[in-house]
Amino acid sequence: MTKTILIDIEGTTTSLAFVHDVLFPYARKVLPDFIRRNQREPAIKELLDALRDQQKRYLTEQQIIDVLMQWMDEDRKDIILKALQGHVWQAGYAAGDFTGHVYPDAAEQLRAWHARGIKLYIFSSGSVAAQKLLFSFSDFGDLTPLFSGYFDTRIGSKREAGAYKKIADEIGEPAAGILFLSDIIEELNAARAVGMRTTQLIRADQPAGDHAVAHSFSEIIPE
Repeated sequence: MTKTILIDIEGTTTSLAFVHDVLFPYARKVLPDFIRRNQREPAIKELLDALRDQQKRYLTEQQIIDVLMQWMDEDRKDIILKALQGHVWQAGYAAGDFTGHVYPDAAEQLRAWHARGIKLYIFSSGSVAAQKLLFSFSDFGDLTPLFSGYFDTRIGSKREAGAYKKIADEIGEPAAGILFLSDIIEELNAARAVGMRTTQLIRADQPAGDHAVAHSFSEIIPE
């Protein structure tokens, strides 16, 4: 019996449209003014100083904004950008500008699995802080008590097997005892390479790989 399930967010628990049509445009619209207003706050200052160190040069306020906007255009998975986006989204969630989209079948099944004692973990390219915000302010209320832990790309690329080996080691569960759910074939291939079981969530018109397929969480059988 599978005791642990590792779960992707975008395209799996959550609509890609929410991320790309709500979260990203909101960050792009709000981030410049957010930087101007909050750059002296300790948590934000630390991130901006880290950005200057990374670029190996002093950046003015506008240059910082220009770099971050360019990275958003490129959809770069930089941890500093992801952290700053998380702070922006936190303000947006708290203000009630939006709630975190979660598919109804995902919310229902996550609760059912948790009630059965199955441990649930998240692995997403978004920062851990952003992951927690989405599930804290979800359409179905605070879902964070359902999860035992969160991972982002600080542990490794989602398309590289090494990241999944590290996650299994950190969880303390043999890879064979972990089921990984994602909509992306390359991620599923990487997880399977270290021995994890896999299921591809197909929410829209997308190609299927050679993994088990489900069109909703209700079709997934962990055993």
